[in-house]
Amino acid sequence: MPHFWDGLLVTLQVLAIGSVISFVLGLVWALLMRVPSRWVTWPVGTVTEFVRNTPLLVQLFFLFYVMPEWGLTLSALTTGVIGIGLHYSTYTMQVYRAGIEAVPVGQWEAATALNLPMRRTWTAVILPQAVRRVVPALGNYVIAMLKDTPILMAITVLEMLGEAQLFARETFQFTEPLTVIGVAFIVISYLASLALRALERRLVH
Repeated sequence: MPHFWDGLLVTLQVLAIGSVISFVLGLVWALLMRVPSRWVTWPVGTVTEFVRNTPLLVQLFFLFYVMPEWGLTLSALTTGVIGIGLHYSTYTMQVYRAGIEAVPVGQWEAATALNLPMRRTWTAVILPQAVRRVVPALGNYVIAMLKDTPILMAITVLEMLGEAQLFARETFQFTEPLTVIGVAFIVISYLASLALRALERRLVH
């Protein structure tokens, strides 16, 4: 398949940048949900619930086809990366919330006893412990994002499966390209799981 590597590169770009967006934005959502003000928690909760409970495909269509009518036009790849990152940030938010709530109360009390500023409490005490606890769960969403990348074909992004289908239509050969893509997804998933396990071990020690 002449364009397999192009599709692989697109898939890896979507996975890498989408993961960063989902991890960072998910943490932002989680921290905002702890603000003691309904003026903050209510809109954040409403938005994240809406995103989490609507299909990713609908969100991609909205970003790609509707937003240009409001003056915001992005490339298909950019739209796909933002869409998948935003969608999964609402799931990583729940993971972070669970990790933060799992930090023992004594850690909060110790930070208070030491008179640490709130920013220092979060960055030096709470978040390092919370993140260590949630790395495996975050890793599961990385794999889920990888498996959702073919959805981006709906907005004309030619990732691995898109390139395989294009090749199949041109040559009328379906077995070879689809088999190669299936193996590629397995290999990428396996390598990603190994990397996440290594990260987990590093954080634990």
